[in-house]
Amino acid sequence: MRVLAIDTSTAAVQAALVDLDDDELFLTSFRREVDARGHVEKLAPFIEGCLADAGRTVKDVDAVVAGIGPGPFTGLRVGMVTAAAFADGAGIPVYGVCSLDGIGANTRGRALAATDARRKEIYWAVYEDGVREGEPQVGKASELPETGADYAIGEGASKYAAELPMEAEATPIYPDLVKLVELAGPRLLAGAPSEQLTPLYLRRPDAQPAEAAPKA
Repeated sequence: MRVLAIDTSTAAVQAALVDLDDDELFLTSFRREVDARGHVEKLAPFIEGCLADAGRTVKDVDAVVAGIGPGPFTGLRVGMVTAAAFADGAGIPVYGVCSLDGIGANTRGRALAATDARRKEIYWAVYEDGVREGEPQVGKASELPETGADYAIGEGASKYAAELPMEAEATPIYPDLVKLVELAGPRLLAGAPSEQLTPLYLRRPDAQPAEAAPKA
């Protein structure tokens, strides 16, 4: 089974083709660029580039897996709309996976996975040997509640390392697209129905509709 994987929940614009054979996964092509304002311009060319690199076409893709956040509104929406449109146009299923799981599910011990939510805030969740505890949260890095995590990893952990109460990885880590496909694996292999992608925004977008002017 050939899977297109997409994630735009962070500053990294990412696309990949991943082959799933029973419980084995093979990364066949991959594109990533860290550009917080480049999701709209770069994602579609990245998908086309992944197909070209693998010598494949849209007809060769069997399913789509998309990171559903949490993430900033604009970037996250680009990835999810693109994933849904690609799947609909190709007549294939699409599945969503929490983007933080693409970081935290690769950890060992008790870890905090965190991405940049801007406004000096992070999207975060705690993982015990790669298994998430509870639902993702958003808040200021300096006001993180007691989590018992031994270390922090992810783009948010790197950016706000000085404000976190535990050791943080110095190098930014972004969601692993192969891990997202692995986590969606049971649904993919079972031929589960296509899903309605629901983004994890966790807060309202900055842009709000203008209030109507009072009538004279």
